Amino acid sequence: MTEFKKHTIEDLQKEIAEKREALRKFRFGEAGSRTRNVRSGRTLRRDIARMETELSARAIAENKKNG
Repeated sequence: MTEFKKHTIEDLQKEIAEKREALRKFRFGEAGSRTRNVRSGRTLRRDIARMETELSARAIAENKKNG
């Protein structure tokens, strides 16, 4: 979680888009394969959630600061 605090908002949004695309490829690219690594899908989802949490925390902090 602390590694995401160092990034800018634009970097976080770009990285979220990249991870969502990777997750989409993971889900649909190997649909019939039984030998895929299930953990990679879980870590992608968790990373996306962590980044979105950081973005929302920054938005809340900005709203409190402005008014």
